[in-house]
Amino acid sequence: MSTVKEAVEVDVPLHTAYNQWTQFEEFPNFMEGVEEVRQVDDRHNHWTTKIGGVRREFDTEIVDQLPDERITWRTVDGETKQKGTVSFHRVDDMHTRVELVMNVEPGGVAEKAADLTGTIGRRVKGDMHRFKDYIEHRGGETGAWRGRISPGG
Repeated sequence: MSTVKEAVEVDVPLHTAYNQWTQFEEFPNFMEGVEEVRQVDDRHNHWTTKIGGVRREFDTEIVDQLPDERITWRTVDGETKQKGTVSFHRVDDMHTRVELVMNVEPGGVAEKAADLTGTIGRRVKGDMHRFKDYIEHRGGETGAWRGRISPGG
């Protein structure tokens, strides 16, 4: 399993950055290779990705979510195996540091090659910078979900 870490400072208040990240169905607007994210319920999302010509579908479960602090998830179904946490840190009233730590276990040949060549890390870095551009150019979030999901709860 490979660990990918990336952080970006966005020029929006903490609650704006956090609120936008809770809008999972908007992810295709800034995540390369993500074709669709369908929110099934408060805890579960169904993903469709196409990377290097390989289409994958998988389900994720949010295992910990604390508003304005963090969202932790893991895959629960499909060939893609990953888990991660995105955390939000107030820099000042108008700036937020968004940190992503993700563990990825490449499933197929294409994913293993992408992992070995550093493609996964570069993609995550690009996604974080596209998130920065997306939220800063919008000037506000497209929605928000402020619920609490507790580990094991």
